[in-house]
Amino acid sequence: MVATAGLGVPAAVVPGEPGLGEGGEEGIDNDIARATYDRTGASVMGRRMFDLGEPAWPEEAPFHTPVFVVTHTGREPWERPGGTTFHFVGDGIDSALRRAREAAGDRDVRIAGGAEMIQQYLDGGLVDEFSITLAPVLFGTGIRLFDHVDPDRLALDQTRTDTSSRVTHLTYTAGKR
Repeated sequence: MVATAGLGVPAAVVPGEPGLGEGGEEGIDNDIARATYDRTGASVMGRRMFDLGEPAWPEEAPFHTPVFVVTHTGREPWERPGGTTFHFVGDGIDSALRRAREAAGDRDVRIAGGAEMIQQYLDGGLVDEFSITLAPVLFGTGIRLFDHVDPDRLALDQTRTDTSSRVTHLTYTAGKR
């Protein structure tokens, strides 16, 4: 499973959509985002992330794969144009991961956020790769990414760093300590 966190990143790059900046700029930021989307077969997200994203996403949501939303509130699947169907999972992160793995086949399962969902999967030792996209944008509030993660149970080994004029992309392998 792959976890990705955009810290201070104001927009995501979606294949087939304009890139970051005016005029559909291309570059390393787009290449990394495109590679992430290309290898993702399904995503998992928390209900808070879904609730924040739902009003902002265009009719054709940016995932183009099944998305499993971990929630305490039941809801029928929500199918969007372009291949995104949101499935609402009420029986925990393990069930959401199992369903996402089945849907993804041989492609990656991506934790699309939010911070609390990433924390639960990291603390459970269920993440193989962890990527952070860091940009100097201050939102003023939020959830600290590593709160509630037991440092005695998690080992992160940095495997890659890429930088552009806008962001720094950090990639780690994640394992149990």
